[in-house]
Amino acid sequence: MQNRESLHSRRPRALRVLGIETSCDETAVAVYDAAAGLLAHRLHSQAALHAEYGGVVPELASRDHVRRCLPLIHEVLAGSALTVRDLDGIAYTAGPGLIGALLVGAAIGRSLALALNVPAVGVHHMEAHLLAPMLEPEPPGFPFVALLVSGGHTQLFQVDGVGRYRLLGESMDDAAGEAFDKTAKLLDLGYPGGPAIEKLAARGRPGRYRFPRPMTNRPGLDFSFSGLKTHAANTLRQASADEQARADIALAFMEAIIDTLVIKCRRALKATGLRRLVAAGGVSANSALRERLARLATEMRARVYYPRPALCTDNGAMIAYAGCCRLAAGQSEPPVIAAHPRWPMSDLPAV
Repeated sequence: MQNRESLHSRRPRALRVLGIETSCDETAVAVYDAAAGLLAHRLHSQAALHAEYGGVVPELASRDHVRRCLPLIHEVLAGSALTVRDLDGIAYTAGPGLIGALLVGAAIGRSLALALNVPAVGVHHMEAHLLAPMLEPEPPGFPFVALLVSGGHTQLFQVDGVGRYRLLGESMDDAAGEAFDKTAKLLDLGYPGGPAIEKLAARGRPGRYRFPRPMTNRPGLDFSFSGLKTHAANTLRQASADEQARADIALAFMEAIIDTLVIKCRRALKATGLRRLVAAGGVSANSALRERLARLATEMRARVYYPRPALCTDNGAMIAYAGCCRLAAGQSEPPVIAAHPRWPMSDLPAV
């Protein structure tokens, strides 16, 4: 296995990393160049595949990753005007996520690295989301507060550098994105639930329903969203069956999620004294959440950073970038195929 010095002696002008993401229901591949930035990225969403089931079916997800991953690698290399021999390293999502889905990307990524005799690194999925704003023209500087809000995670971190994370708070049950998906199912909406609820909520009338803001009446930065789904179910049973009532419930539910996230972000900024906030993960694409966080930033004389919408959901670009950071620091994995469906970010080494 080559070390960092041999890579740089072979290609001093760049470190080109292929990133592979297969943690759940998107197959995504990208190439990131440490000198030139993001060269190309491609994504295949499995939303239509899982829609009829109202959520992700792990076996179907794994099989679709097997079908899609290699063609996407070829597409990305063609879009980058590269061949596999131009790659200096491979990054793949090693966790957390669905074990079968993770193993697809890990097996392909590790095997490709072995065949090319280049280093490979397993990337933490949530670290990659956290670092995704670094791909933007004006990235945040360290330190900052990060809100990671997705289908599987809702967490607040103080970020002092790559691999230097202090957990400030997290969801004690359902993540925000999971609550969106479950409530969308109650409202007979499509999967994924976040965009469907946001679309329906746009027709809602403010104030008709009032949902609780869980865990905001006590100190601390932890979250709890499972009760909101129960509240939505009870409200829906008592409401009239017309479309306007469904829209009003969708709006009240979304407002409760957003208010809770904003309240906790305000507390985190006050507690740390920091004035930079990163919001990342699929739910961070919600336009109402972005509007509220922008107002919060103005009030607190802070600044909020996001990935572009295409990089909020799972994507290969964030995996390639996070992998590049660790490969450039000389970190790599032994030649074994390993995945971690549960993987605390506290276990990550600093760069």
